[in-house]
This record gives sequence, C-alpha cells and structure tokens, in this order.
Amino acid sequence: MKRLIHSGSPAVRRSAFFSKAVIVVGLAIGISACANKSVVKDDMDADAKKVMETPAMTPKTMASANLSKTPPSPDPRVGLKAGLFDAGQASWNMKLVSTTKPPEAFIGVTNSDLAFKDQYAIQGNYNGVIVWDISNPAAPKLVTDYVCPASQSDVSAYGDLLFVSGEGLGGRLDCGSQGVEETVSHDRLRGIRIFDISDIKNPKYVANVQTCRGSHTHSLLKDPDDDDNVYIYVSGSAPVRPEDELSGCSGGSPDEDPNTALFRIEVIKVPLAHPEQAAIVSSPRIFQDLVAPPQHGASPADVAEVQAAKARGEFVANFRGTERVLSDRMVRPMLESFMEGRGGGEPTAADSAAFREALPDLIAARFPPRNRGNDDGGPRPGPTQCHDITLYPAVGLAGGACGGYGLLLDISDPANPYRIDAVADSNFSYWHSATFSNDGSKVLFSDEWGGGGQPKCREMDPTEWGADAIFTIDNGKMKFHSYYKLPAPQTSLENCVAHNGSLIPIPGRDVMVQAWYQGGISVFDWTDPNNAVEIAFFDRGPVNADRMISGGSWSVYWYDGAIVSSEIARGLDVLELTPSGWLTQNEIDAANTVQMDVLNTQGQPKFVWPATFSLAAAYTDQLERSGGLATARLAAVRTALAGAEKASGSARKKALNELAQSLDSDARSSRDGAKVRMLASTVREIASM
Repeated sequence: MKRLIHSGSPAVRRSAFFSKAVIVVGLAIGISACANKSVVKDDMDADAKKVMETPAMTPKTMASANLSKTPPSPDPRVGLKAGLFDAGQASWNMKLVSTTKPPEAFIGVTNSDLAFKDQYAIQGNYNGVIVWDISNPAAPKLVTDYVCPASQSDVSAYGDLLFVSGEGLGGRLDCGSQGVEETVSHDRLRGIRIFDISDIKNPKYVANVQTCRGSHTHSLLKDPDDDDNVYIYVSGSAPVRPEDELSGCSGGSPDEDPNTALFRIEVIKVPLAHPEQAAIVSSPRIFQDLVAPPQHGASPADVAEVQAAKARGEFVANFRGTERVLSDRMVRPMLESFMEGRGGGEPTAADSAAFREALPDLIAARFPPRNRGNDDGGPRPGPTQCHDITLYPAVGLAGGACGGYGLLLDISDPANPYRIDAVADSNFSYWHSATFSNDGSKVLFSDEWGGGGQPKCREMDPTEWGADAIFTIDNGKMKFHSYYKLPAPQTSLENCVAHNGSLIPIPGRDVMVQAWYQGGISVFDWTDPNNAVEIAFFDRGPVNADRMISGGSWSVYWYDGAIVSSEIARGLDVLELTPSGWLTQNEIDAANTVQMDVLNTQGQPKFVWPATFSLAAAYTDQLERSGGLATARLAAVRTALAGAEKASGSARKKALNELAQSLDSDARSSRDGAKVRMLASTVREIASM
C-alpha cells in the first residue's frame, strides 16, 4: 500500500515563480495567435496560394515511418546471452552507433557519470577521468585518460573548468594510486577537485575544496544573474571525517552540536577567474523538522532468494531490518578477521557455526542504524544528506533526491537554497535523482532501491519499487500522479534499478532517456503525468552467466543529437533514435536542432527550439497523432510547408503568413488547440526570418 507524506518548509518565504505552473512558451504563442485575424485559404492572394499548392517537395509524413506503437512480443530483452564484450543485444526504435572499450588503466574499474563540453564527452571513473571526442559518434576518439582515483568521480564542466567528486577513503590530494591507509591523514581528498581544461588534452589540477563528508555527487549552478561565479552543491553521504583530519567536522546530533556536518549540504562558490579561491560559502540545513519516512519490506523475490540461500547453507544476515544474502566478497574478510581472533587457520565446521552465531553482532557493529530515535521516544529524524540535487535555474527550482525524501528547493538565491516542499513514499527505498519537465511544471524522482548493486527488476519485484515517481508542481507543492518502471523483467544476475537520465528535446513533449544499469536503456514519454509509456529501448545480456557482476548503463544523456551512455564495465556507448509510430523523423530532426556547448545534467538546461521547417513538421506530425486536425487539413498543411520551404523571399513570407493565419482559425475548433497555436507561431516566426 502506497503512503505519501508531505512536509513544507518551516520558512514562510515563497519564490515568485510559484503560481499555477504554466507553459510559458505556450502562453507566448497564444498571445501571438490572438493578435492576428483568421484568414482561410480562399482569402489568400494568388502568389501565396501558388506557393502553398506547389507539390515541389514531398513532405516527410508519419506514413513514411513504421507507424506501429506496439512493442515487440515476446520482449527481446528477456533471455539475452551473457558476456562482457560479446553479450547479446536487443533494441527497439533506437540503434547502437558505437561502443568503445575503456583505456587500459580503466578496464575493470567502474565507469560513472558523464558531462559534456563542445565535442567532448567527459566520463568519470573510479580511477579518474576519461575524455572522448564524440564529434564522430560512430568512432569516438580517446583524448586523454587522467588517472586520479576517487569514488565516484562524478564530473561537471563549465568554461575552462572541470569539477570532480571524491568521497572514498582512498582518494589522495596528489592523485596517487597508492591509496591512504591511515585512519587520519592530511593526504586524503574528500570533496571537490578542480581542474583547468583550457587544454583539454592536458588537464591541470588547480584546486580542491575539502568537505566533512566528501562528495558522493555534486551539481553545478550557473546563476543567470552572475557571470563571474558558479556554485557547486555538494551531496556527501559518507561518515563524517575526524576533526583531526579536517577542522570543524563533527558527527554529533544537532541537539549536541548545532554545527554538526550532518543534516546539511554544502554550497561552494567558485570565482571563474580565480578557481583557486573556491570555498564553501554556506551549509544549508534543508532537512529541518523531517522525520524518518515510511519504508517497505522485502519483495517476494528477495524473500524467495533468502530462503533458497538458507537452504544451501549460505550466510544470511539482518541488514538494518532486512534479511540479505551475504556475498562471498563480503563474507571472506569478515571470516578471516573472525578466525584471527580464534588463533588463525582454515575454518572448521565448528568455526563456521560460531561465525554464523556471531554474525548478527558483527553486522550490527559494522553497519549501525543510520538514525537514532530521540531520547524522549519521539520519531527518528529524517535524512542527513541528499544523494543528488538537480538544479533548474531557468525556473528557480531544484529537486533534491535525499535518501528518504524528495525535496523541492528554491534556488533563487544560489548560495542560500531553502526547502519549500518535501514528499516521502513507502514505495521508495532511496530517492536518488530528479528531472524536471522542460516547462518546470512536473518533476520526476527515481528510486535506487538496493543501492544500484542488486537485481531489483525481477519478475516478482513490485513495479512501484525501484521505479520513477512523477509529480506535478502547483504553487510550490508536489502532487503525485504515477510510477514508471522498466517494463522488461531482468534476471537475478543483473543489477537493475532506476538511475540517471535526461530529457530529450522532442518539441511539445516530455521524453526522457534513462539508465537502468544492466536493465539497459529505456526511452519513455511522460508528457501525461498519469501515463508514462516506453517508446524505445536498448539492452544487453548479463555481464556474467554464472554470478552477478556489476555492469550496465550508469548514466545516459542526450547531447547534440547523440545519446551517450557510460557503461559501468564495457566503456562508452553512443546510440541514436530511429523513427517509429511513437516518434517521427521530423520530431527527431527538430530535437537535433537544439545544440549545446556544455551539458551537466544535474544543472538542467532549458530547451529552446529554433524556428525551422523541421519544427513545424514535428508539430504537424503530433497533430496527426493526437487527432488535432483532420486528415485532409493535415495534408494541406504539409503541402503548404513543402512549397514554402522550396520558395524564397517574399513568396515564402506571404505563403507562411497566410498559413499561420489559417491555423489560427483551426486552433479555435481543434481538440488540440494549444498545439495548433504552437505550429502557427513557428510558421509565423519562420516567415519573419
């Protein structure tokens, strides 16, 4: 049973952005349409009619593509052959353009997140950073592989600067690969590394900003009103480091220490001209007054797996309230340490029995409860950190995916964000990341149930767990609508759950591409918040046929026409969409007119489409799909657009203006009047060029 709870901010401030969320582009188009008289085709002058009736170009219509919206059955993702670099593949409405193995020093080490600058894809890896030239998507070229170990090495870029997250205990200030053995060490890096990439072939390490909990992830904010600085929001999820290692670090509860490093995020201000002066400027306590959220138990698949493991004699332990099968990788060092306390040697049956009996205490000591309850018996506190924060400066909002909660933040003052709403859901185990609709009226949160290292897309796993949750935003409040989860069941050998993705700039729609680890890549349309539907996919078989080895897509983002995926074990994949009944070639062409020179998905950009004939054709195709114009009228519009595209000068201008005016008339009676007005506005803008 789903249970949602909301919590607003104790502050009474509200951003000026909030009234009823509206599509700003649509409003502007409506005003433009209302300012012109409606003129039907019979009123056009002879030159305009001649251009509109000229069949000189064959319009790209939906009929030229495969119109089927029905996914293949049986689903080809089920039963794929296992393999590292030779796994079976399945795709629908998209194709793999290239796959490139990691450079030698990075093979076998986890590939993580992606950022983009110019023609480069910058790929994080637990061993450092890899830079690829993807100007030819079919053959990416290695530009540099910079060894500088840290987990997770999440990356973002702006101008000539590259920012890299470090959280693990082994990261070093000197980028050495020997790690850090000491419990307290001033050689350890936990925070943000800053590189000068003005010469991207030779990154120069120029600064770092240390934080008390390191940087699991970070998000880059470019304030539209500040061209001199950027801001880095740091999400650290590791234990607080010792005060002897970094002054001012405290892991106490807020009532014990008001300056505790828990229950806060860090905001770093970076002067672009002097990145060496980067420093923490605030530590916003955005979790104030939140209590522990509702949680769900084990899934039927997990219960069955635990029972089978017990029958086989494997080690099972209660991990923070949930029984889990312990992997050999986890058991081996614990058993070795246990045997040292019993005099060493190979464990006997009696030793194994004693270890099994001691296991609950060993696990409890190693993994203590995350949050303790209040001494007065009150509810346990809520999350102490965020996993990821998506910043959307165009609308002054951020979506904080913060462990047990999804937060809505006001970021109108970049250095001082504050919470305006919070929601928790018993179906969500770990709020992981967020994506806004392009107009900012909706937000989608993902749930990384199982932490990304477990198979959570099995046939018996609930479709609401490890999924996406879609909310609308109205006057600063989030309202839940529906879930979306990868529809193809995966095996117990494949780590699979919702992970990182981005919008694809299909005009007039909210279409997202998302990574699901070894569940592959799913493209889905969530324009209707109550009915998200998959429209394309790509998947491979398991990395290994006998045991689960981590792999699959960590993150996948659209950038300048390419869909680029960071494959945990296999390297870099580049894919592209193919036309279908869900997506026409015109829509793909219109999306590809959106060109960016930088992309950090957690600093979400607002898409703006240039007025082109592809955009007009895309809106026309959408009107055919929605039934917004009659078949004969659609044919006339396509013929008119084709004729105008071939024409030039005053003839083109007249034809387009007359078409726009006739569309104004169509909009008044159309079942999809808003889309007709968007088409009319685009046609009018092309005419003015």
